[in-house]
Amino acid sequence: MRPPDVEAEITLLPTAESGRATPALSGYRPAHKVRDDYLTTGVHQYIGCDQVLPGETVRGTITFITPEVYPHCLWVGRVIDIQEGSRVVGRARITRIMNALLETDAA
Repeated sequence: MRPPDVEAEITLLPTAESGRATPALSGYRPAHKVRDDYLTTGVHQYIGCDQVLPGETVRGTITFITPEVYPHCLWVGRVIDIQEGSRVVGRARITRIMNALLETDAA
């Protein structure tokens, strides 16, 4: 697998707020809204734990597929939606960008 593209604070919404009913395990592959018009899959790896419960926030990394298709769309502090289909189940606040192709200063 490629190295991670970003590090983020990953929050899963509580079940009562349309979040998941079950924990997400490291290796979870939801969709991420990296641009207003673009969803892409990303693989989560959680730092210091193996899972995230609904309502929890953890540090983790995300490795996106095909980042060359949506270059220069992220900045530190940006919050992106985490989705399962059309349903938003969480959010990721970018804390570090490791793939320079994705970085922009458009904050």
